[in-house]
Amino acid sequence: MGERAVVVVGYEAAELLDIACVTTGLAMANELGSPAEPYRVRVVGPGGGSIRCGTGLVLGTDASLERTTGPLDTLLVSGGVGVDKAAADVRLVGHVRRLARESRRVASVCTGAGILAAAGLLAGRRATTHWQFASSLAARHPEVLVDPVPLWIRDGNIYTAAGITSALDLTLALVEEDHGAELARHIARHLVVYLQRPGNQAQMSLFTAAPAPRDDTVRDLVDHIAAHPAGDLGTAALAARAGVTPRHLTRLFTRHLGQSPGRYIRTVRTETAAHLLSSTTLPVASVAARCGLGTPEALRKAFVARYGITPSHYRTLMRPGPTASSEQPVAGPPAPA
Repeated sequence: MGERAVVVVGYEAAELLDIACVTTGLAMANELGSPAEPYRVRVVGPGGGSIRCGTGLVLGTDASLERTTGPLDTLLVSGGVGVDKAAADVRLVGHVRRLARESRRVASVCTGAGILAAAGLLAGRRATTHWQFASSLAARHPEVLVDPVPLWIRDGNIYTAAGITSALDLTLALVEEDHGAELARHIARHLVVYLQRPGNQAQMSLFTAAPAPRDDTVRDLVDHIAAHPAGDLGTAALAARAGVTPRHLTRLFTRHLGQSPGRYIRTVRTETAAHLLSSTTLPVASVAARCGLGTPEALRKAFVARYGITPSHYRTLMRPGPTASSEQPVAGPPAPA
């Protein structure tokens, strides 16, 4: 019986959840699936010994990074508040680069992408990281095509995952790749994970993540858009509501929201559709009408562009409960606080 050797790299002030999501997920794959090629997981760190994680908890390691050798099935680098110091450690980065050459696939979680980038492993590749640190990664490593939206990305044999618990999403995806979807979903149920989310799903919701715009005019329009996604939200109509010209309206949205009115509205309508699909049994045509996208085809195109899956697939994954009813009044998603 063969084994899949997996090495998880930690360091001082690494994020414990980045590590635990991977080690627990793979251990459950062994326990629940009894695969012919079980995972043999080792946590390693510079110098060996214990690692004090970013939360202050101390984690033991199985071996030193320096003495770890391949061949490996998977090399995974964790993120954490100590990542900047780790990425500046020439020896640590060099050993990650060495092990990457001896690995079938290489992955990072959260800000661990910064270490892969420092090792030159992400040059010319599309990669993700925690949305809060994406701009910093892009600025430090312009050779990397940083995409802050997806939960995880595969580019060749390199996998990068977004913030913290997306490590579990990536782990489930790796198990599915190795041993099939049934085992991955079995693990997800055992872990009481509501949804095994597809990699292209957005990291964060506009409605929970967006800060309130500081500009009073933009804030009023944002509230209006969230409350009336199916209304007339054309640039001319919004400009008239705000008492400004359409050109000035576009300047305001670009300055305070970083995007044009049309793009912002499309995102709001798509996320409204996601809310309706997951919380009601409304037909897709009704969802398209209520969220302002108009037709099922327009909804499908917008949904695939944002989430990477069709509305019907999304609804299947979300498995709305039996109490959801198309007869019940449906509240729209909350406006940004």
